[in-house]
Amino acid sequence: MELLVLAKIAGVLCLGAVSPGPSLAVVLRNTFLGGRARGVACSIGHGLGFGLYAFVVISLLTVLMESYLGLYSLLQLAGAAFLAFMGVMMFRHQEGTFDAEGEQGERQGFVEGFLTAFLNPKILAFHLAVLSQFLPTGMTLLDKLEVCAVATVIDGGWYIIVAVIIAGTPLLEKMRQREQVVSRAIGALLILIAGLLLFGQGA
Repeated sequence: MELLVLAKIAGVLCLGAVSPGPSLAVVLRNTFLGGRARGVACSIGHGLGFGLYAFVVISLLTVLMESYLGLYSLLQLAGAAFLAFMGVMMFRHQEGTFDAEGEQGERQGFVEGFLTAFLNPKILAFHLAVLSQFLPTGMTLLDKLEVCAVATVIDGGWYIIVAVIIAGTPLLEKMRQREQVVSRAIGALLILIAGLLLFGQGA
């Protein structure tokens, strides 16, 4: 693939990654609950889900566009339900019950990050809108994997930076000192985003 085309795709992907939305809320949630390790694991999971979506769209762009409305509606319902569930769990979070920063917490963070990306129909729509504008004809498997890798690194890398910055400053400790307020605020944000997604107005 031409470097210029790849650079254009990377530029648009960067803009998409830094825009606020459910993904940022979920990364913040996991960093708050489990610290840097879980926040980074969540970021990696989200990046892989984001990259997998890119590969699916590239490989099946025509088919997906033909059945876009049905697929979008299905993913919208699943994504909204998943975010609402996490929001309710944050509301039920008991003070002083942070998850351990061990393997189990990191695995849970990874799964939540992956599902947040893969069950977000806005990411599907984003990939369809962006990639359909830049993809050349006659792409090889290597070309597709290159775009997938770029998408994964940009998305996962951005959220890793967010998680590391939050966990590496007094901000995280201050958040934990106001644990109940912060957990309910994040829970309310997740539920709000789920509602907006359900009505087709999500960020």
